[in-house]
Amino acid sequence: MLRNSLLWASTNPFLAERLPQYRFVQKATKRFMPGQEFTDATREAQVLQERGIATTTTLLGENLTSLAEADAVVAHYQEDLRRISELGLDMEISVKPTQIGLDFGTDEARDRLAQLADSTDSLVWVDMEGSEYVDRTLDIFRSVKEDKGNVGLCIQSYLRRTEADLESLLPLDPAIRIVKGAYNEPESIAFPDKGDVDRSFVKLAQTLLQARLSGAQGRVVLGTHDPRMIAGTMRLAGELGLGKDHYEFAMLFGIQRDEQDRLAREGHQVRVLISYGSAWFPWYMRRLAERPANLWFVARQMVG
Repeated sequence: MLRNSLLWASTNPFLAERLPQYRFVQKATKRFMPGQEFTDATREAQVLQERGIATTTTLLGENLTSLAEADAVVAHYQEDLRRISELGLDMEISVKPTQIGLDFGTDEARDRLAQLADSTDSLVWVDMEGSEYVDRTLDIFRSVKEDKGNVGLCIQSYLRRTEADLESLLPLDPAIRIVKGAYNEPESIAFPDKGDVDRSFVKLAQTLLQARLSGAQGRVVLGTHDPRMIAGTMRLAGELGLGKDHYEFAMLFGIQRDEQDRLAREGHQVRVLISYGSAWFPWYMRRLAERPANLWFVARQMVG
């Protein structure tokens, strides 16, 4: 019930306009994002890189109202990529398809994703949004992957269809980042039980690790903060005879910092997602919905 309420709040325009005005809400967001400017993201990325942790960054915002806005997003990311190169950061970008025009057509989003792939030698990650966008997101990913190569895809373990989607993608030898998913989906589309979502996550990870065992080169990225899932991945990789260089962990900025440092010290590849931008409210609500216990942190900000 609490999770559903948070997901409902993430789509409510009235709350998105009013709640961010409150100081305690602004303060609480700093658990998940260091600031609204790209310079805030790069500042933290430099600190993390000194600790042996790489980063991914994303400009928050989705479902734009015009292609002109989508062009502005592309130009913004291209400037980000230029600054990343100047600073010598091990930082990649991750974009939402609706940020680059998917609501206006598959071709429009595909062309803009290709522009971003052309702007860097590093990987450009494609985020997965709500279930209504999955087919179109897969279409643009496949097209740009076949043409440019340097794109990766996020998949969501809570969607019932994801296992079949992954099997269809394997011939492309893709870079895949697995996350659990945080959109409000009906039971017919997404697993409602956390145990089923976790089992799906493990099965997807196993499929990708077995592909690596068979010679695939696509990166296997596990987006989880759950110590059990992390330990399970290590155990599974060990059983398959795969080393630490065959997979990596992705975590959110500010979550499980001690675990991030521990994994990095032990020689694991760790990449932290740093989000920034003014359109943070829907994203923030989905982060709380992923782990409602984070609400205790918000409550402390109200009285702290």
